[in-house]
Parts: sequence; C-alpha cells; structure tokens
Amino acid sequence: MTQTPPSPQQHSPFKSRGGLRRIFNALRYSLQGFGAAIKYEAAFRQELALAVLLIPAAFFLGRNTVEVFLLIGVVLLVLVVELLNSAIEALADALSVERHPLLGRAKDLGSAAVMLTLIFTGIVWLSILATRFWQ
Repeated sequence: MTQTPPSPQQHSPFKSRGGLRRIFNALRYSLQGFGAAIKYEAAFRQELALAVLLIPAAFFLGRNTVEVFLLIGVVLLVLVVELLNSAIEALADALSVERHPLLGRAKDLGSAAVMLTLIFTGIVWLSILATRFWQ
C-alpha cells in the first residue's frame, strides 16, 4: 500500500528546506526564544538566576563526574520545562485571552510539570548534599 504525498497546502511556508542556512536560522530562532524568555518570563529569570548559582556549585558539591552531571542536569531540566511551559502559555494567550477551560487546563498542566521538575531537582540536590555532608 503506497501513501500519497501531502498536498502543498499541508506544508507550512515557514518550514525550512535544510542545509547550512537552516542550522543558522535554527540557532537564531533559539536565541530569540531564549531572549524572549528572559525579557517576558519572570519565572524563567528567577530559575535562570538560580541556575547561575547552582551550576558552578555543582562542581564543588559533586564527588564524582556522575554527581556533577546529575546536579547540573536537573537544573537544566527545570529551565527546559519552564521554556516549554512558557511556550504553552504564550500560545494559549495568542489563541484567546478570555477564560476557556481547555486553555486553562493546558496552562495548569504546564505549571504542574514545572512544579514536579522543581520538586525532583530539590530531591536530587538534597540527596547528594546529604550523602556528601551527613554520611
């Protein structure tokens, strides 16, 4: 059974074609997104400030490479989940600023994902600190 190719109407005109230019554009869009998060998202700025403190601390607190990578990894995970949550919130606000149960649910689910990631990060950091200092 053969599949028919999608019609031209199904392709986004903004989708890139590939090549070296695509890589530069992807980098530019990523930096724009990072800049937007810093400019518009207070939670991201707070978590980024915490990351600036915690990432260097990880090199001193981790007893081995695995612990250092784990400490840094969970901090970066918080930033990633916060970026995704911010993207969901921006998209929801672009669709409608009026209250809608599904848009509200999407925002709440994104917020819950950030909260779980923060809890997990706290557990990892406390566990490694406990084994380092109170063994």
